[in-house]
Amino acid sequence: MDYTRISDANVITKKYMDSILIKERLIDSVVADTSVSFFGSEFTSPVLTPAFSHIGALNGRQLTGLEEYSVAAKETGILNFVGMMENDMFEKIVKTGAKTVRIVKPYRDNGKVRDQFAFAESCGAFGIGMDIDHIFGGGGLDVVVGEEMDVQTTDMLASYVSSSKLPFVVKGVLSAADAVKCAQIGAKAVIVSHHHGRLPYAVPPLMILPEIKEALAGTDVKIFADCSIDSGADVYKALALGADGAAVGRSMMPSLEKDGAAGVSGFIRKTVGELRFIMSCTGFASVSDIDASCLVMP
Repeated sequence: MDYTRISDANVITKKYMDSILIKERLIDSVVADTSVSFFGSEFTSPVLTPAFSHIGALNGRQLTGLEEYSVAAKETGILNFVGMMENDMFEKIVKTGAKTVRIVKPYRDNGKVRDQFAFAESCGAFGIGMDIDHIFGGGGLDVVVGEEMDVQTTDMLASYVSSSKLPFVVKGVLSAADAVKCAQIGAKAVIVSHHHGRLPYAVPPLMILPEIKEALAGTDVKIFADCSIDSGADVYKALALGADGAAVGRSMMPSLEKDGAAGVSGFIRKTVGELRFIMSCTGFASVSDIDASCLVMP
């Protein structure tokens, strides 16, 4: 028998997502409303931008790619996320007008962590958070663009939460155990993610979502998902399995590279349109109504 083992979590994730099928439920259905509310603010849909880092100016354009997709988030009315960057770049992101959550790396330099959180709040961030995906790497602690990372304890994370009035988001949650700890420290959201397959054989986010949803029942913690979210159908499946929102990541890059903010805006609108179509075809009038009743699981 021919059999090749695949440790790549991205391949595993995509296969799992594509194995989930959707049943129609058309009679008495209506055109769906994709609007949502996160942390007291209204957004046009549960589609999110990813917490990308290090995207400079593309094809000679004036703005960096980070600024361009933030402009698109503002234009389309969705929640924006950005990743590793220095304060001057984050200030440029805020000036786009997008409601933006700044996800900070788990730097060994704890002073830098706190400085970036404080700066984000001072210049108008919508939220702050930490990317715990990058604590480990290469058999030890990770080094990202020359910056050393470090282990983050529950007490450290709790201190970040208490230091700010902004909603705090923990990115890189892939177990109910970590999700519960996030709720206990007062985090307002988790991003269920394996960060594009950093962990071999990592469980697909959509596979673990129901367990995390159950673990967080009775809390006000929002659940966001990413990794291989390429379409409105993928967003729909994530919502049906327990997410409150889902981030399109690498799938938006061709549009960003080719046409900048306009390209990303078009991609987001297409994704939201497909989500609305599938919601309408499955009898869900609003995002809060969506559940797994129209999914056929593998």
